[in-house]
Amino acid sequence: MSDQKDTSQNKQNNDELSQLRSLIGDAEGGDFSLDDIMAEYGSKKPEGRGAVPVRPKGPDLPWPTAKHRPVKDNVVSFPGVETGGDEGPEDDAAPPEEEYDYGAPDASPDSSPESLSEDEADDADDEAKILDFPEEESALAAFLKNLGRKADDYADQMFSESEQIDLDEVRRLEELIPGTDQEDPPDEEEDEEPPVYHRPKRKSPPPPDYTPKELLQRYGKKLGGMRLRTRAVLVLALLSLFQLLVPALGFVWLPPLDQPALQCAAAVGLLGLGVLLSMDVLLHGIARALRLRVGMDSLAALSCIFTLVDGVLLLLQPEGPDRLPYSAVALAGLYFLLMGSYHRRAAVRLSCRAAAATSTPYRVTLDEGMWNGLDTYTKWSGDTERFGSQIQSDDGAQLIFSRVCPIFLVADVVFALLNSVFTQHPQQLFWCLSALFTATAAFGGALSYGRPFHLVARRLAKNGAVLAGWPGIAGSRRGNRVLITDADLFPIGTVQLNGYKIAPQFTPQRVLSYTASLIDASDSDLCQPFYDELRRTGGLLRKTERLCFYEGGGLSANIRGDEVLVGSADFMKLMDVELPQGLSFKSAAFCAINGELAGIFALIYKLPPAVFPALEELIEEKIGPVLATRDFNLIPATLTKMCHLAADKLDFPQVERRWELSDPDQDHSETLTALLSREGLFPFAETITGAKRLRWATRLGAILCCVASTLGLVLTAYLTSVSAFTSLSPLNLLVFMLIWLAPVWFLSGWVHRY
Repeated sequence: MSDQKDTSQNKQNNDELSQLRSLIGDAEGGDFSLDDIMAEYGSKKPEGRGAVPVRPKGPDLPWPTAKHRPVKDNVVSFPGVETGGDEGPEDDAAPPEEEYDYGAPDASPDSSPESLSEDEADDADDEAKILDFPEEESALAAFLKNLGRKADDYADQMFSESEQIDLDEVRRLEELIPGTDQEDPPDEEEDEEPPVYHRPKRKSPPPPDYTPKELLQRYGKKLGGMRLRTRAVLVLALLSLFQLLVPALGFVWLPPLDQPALQCAAAVGLLGLGVLLSMDVLLHGIARALRLRVGMDSLAALSCIFTLVDGVLLLLQPEGPDRLPYSAVALAGLYFLLMGSYHRRAAVRLSCRAAAATSTPYRVTLDEGMWNGLDTYTKWSGDTERFGSQIQSDDGAQLIFSRVCPIFLVADVVFALLNSVFTQHPQQLFWCLSALFTATAAFGGALSYGRPFHLVARRLAKNGAVLAGWPGIAGSRRGNRVLITDADLFPIGTVQLNGYKIAPQFTPQRVLSYTASLIDASDSDLCQPFYDELRRTGGLLRKTERLCFYEGGGLSANIRGDEVLVGSADFMKLMDVELPQGLSFKSAAFCAINGELAGIFALIYKLPPAVFPALEELIEEKIGPVLATRDFNLIPATLTKMCHLAADKLDFPQVERRWELSDPDQDHSETLTALLSREGLFPFAETITGAKRLRWATRLGAILCCVASTLGLVLTAYLTSVSAFTSLSPLNLLVFMLIWLAPVWFLSGWVHRY
């Protein structure tokens, strides 16, 4: 019984071995012994090779990947664990080994062929047929292989997408969608430097913000009297000049006019009358000096004072006067000071009258970085806020003089003391003061801003425009772009409806109402002709939903459940709306309802003749126009074809950006540049050009005055140090001052000629 039981047990084991062999297969090139199989299930493993991987039960499980067992020397033990080799689970743990090599027989004496049994010898032969497992790829090789596979996949996907591109459709879109200008991306911010804290400059409070009507009354009261006083001072200056020319030309005075005391008294009397006639501007100059804001008017006031004192001292000399005071030069300076003040006052009055012509003018501001990071001029509806304060503020010439004239004042006093008191000639103190202050009080100080401002204001007032004082003019240096909207190119009344045609399947009232409603929702200036037609036919505007704007030149919206498209002919082609053959409209508005053409509205655009010179002015001043239009017909290609405008010199933003730039509710700069009371591009361009030219002329005129004062100071200081009375005569000093006045005079008279 035991033999039968052993036989049946062996048979059962052989059957299990056959099943296992059939399950494993001969993938490794040989059969396996029972000892190998038993070693896999936890029995003692044969020395010389490891366990053979067995496919887990279940048809869906993946085959495990064979890996080398690490050598003991390369094993890093976890903290608290002895380094005795890799340990698996407790049930399947294998005894530790010194070295573990897959597929190689052990070199110990016990495994030699002589010491092996017959079964073990067969197992050794089987081991010789076992192949070594492939070495594991390095991390770098695996990364490169993965990267190459991804590149191949991307290339396959790219070529597959390129094969799907319809080139005809691309050419169609390029033809129908107009090209737009994109803004440059902002530069990356550099590493911020630590902030440097400076003490803020003390600023004087701005003048009160009176309304234009109040300023008009204030500046118009004494304007006529100032003009009469200016002419009277001119007569006194000519008489004083005649007094100098008689002896200079070789003529002699008849008795008793030939007496020096009488001539000196006449010069002092003429200057005294001139001072009385100019008392208001002289007191204003003294008041500025007391507020530590010395200007050319302050130097002129001190010049008159010291010249009068010098003339009185000459009359009090026992031996009589041996020269004439600088009355002629001081009177000429008073005349030009009064003239500049009169021009400035007249310009302010003229500007206030133009600003008071309407209660809702257009405000012109220079908005920082509005388009492409550049400061851009914009025009928008508003009021006259800040106009009264800015128009009364100091001009650019006064701001320059307030920094330079204090130096001149100190230098005049110092040189006068050095050349008189410190050289043992104290009796010449007032002569030195009179000569130095008269030479440094340039004649063009008041004319450098007052005269050109008056001339520019007179030209702008004819076009319904007015500049808002120096704060807005000073910013014109940064102005590089100007926004041009629909109303600038085509004001109200220049776009007319020349008739329309409705498809038979639609009613005229429905198509006209839909078209007018969609254009009204876009806030385009094209609304007016459709409003007039609706009023004539008794139609009504409808509520629009889901309004969309397209780059191709059109609009879409949902009106009462209908999908409505309104736009140009190119837009209809872009939206696959079939148009009739033989259309010859240069400009028209097309309406499509639910994909079918419903109506064609012929439009007439009458470009005002003043648009061409306005654009030329802006381009000559290096101010680039930016089209911020909402009318779908006003694109560069249409403007070139319809109006013959140089569209290549105009910036044309994308449709979303155009709607942002032309939004009436966007924020603007607080500094006002100008006010406009008329529509159109011409007043807008005239204002911008006038502001830039006025700023340039004022700055240059003030610099020329400073140069003239510096040279006059140096020459007069030298001549007074050597007591050169003949070289520093009143006539010579007057000629010097008039020579340096000439460039300022011609510059101020040229600024309005554009």
